[in-house]
Amino acid sequence: MSDHSESPIKTPNQLIAVIVASFLIPIVTILLLVNFVGNTSKLGADEMSQSPEAIAERIRPVADVSFTMPEAPEGAATAVAAAGAVALKTGEQVYNAACAACHGAGVAGAPKKGDGGAWGARIAQGYDTLVSHAIKGIRGMPAKGGNASLDDVEVARAVVYLANASGAKFKEPAAK
Repeated sequence: MSDHSESPIKTPNQLIAVIVASFLIPIVTILLLVNFVGNTSKLGADEMSQSPEAIAERIRPVADVSFTMPEAPEGAATAVAAAGAVALKTGEQVYNAACAACHGAGVAGAPKKGDGGAWGARIAQGYDTLVSHAIKGIRGMPAKGGNASLDDVEVARAVVYLANASGAKFKEPAAK
């Protein structure tokens, strides 16, 4: 039995060409990849992003970011504080923003706006008790209707608005 397998390389010149190609092709491929990766532009690496101001802006603590309060709508009650004018919301504005979700539909047993029967016993407890419950929360109702940013006067105005719509005759509180 003789093994007569034929090789595709028949001459010494072909052998040298195959050896050289086996070294050159991977080297050229690696050089092309390095050139491609090295010459692509990098996001955020332009001159402006490396300026001291841009770096300071990126690393500035989140607490340094300032937020502006929305302007009070026309006709909103205002109180003047020592530092300047502070706009307080009306009872109706607070009701629409924080209270209507529950007191508009009677969610979780909340008395509906305008339902004198449901509000009668609560109104009988008095203004101070209703305001205290609204500010501190009671049963399923969270403190300040879930909006901790409300001022106590705004919550009291919402209580007056809601109770008066249901038969009470409370006077709206003035700003302190």
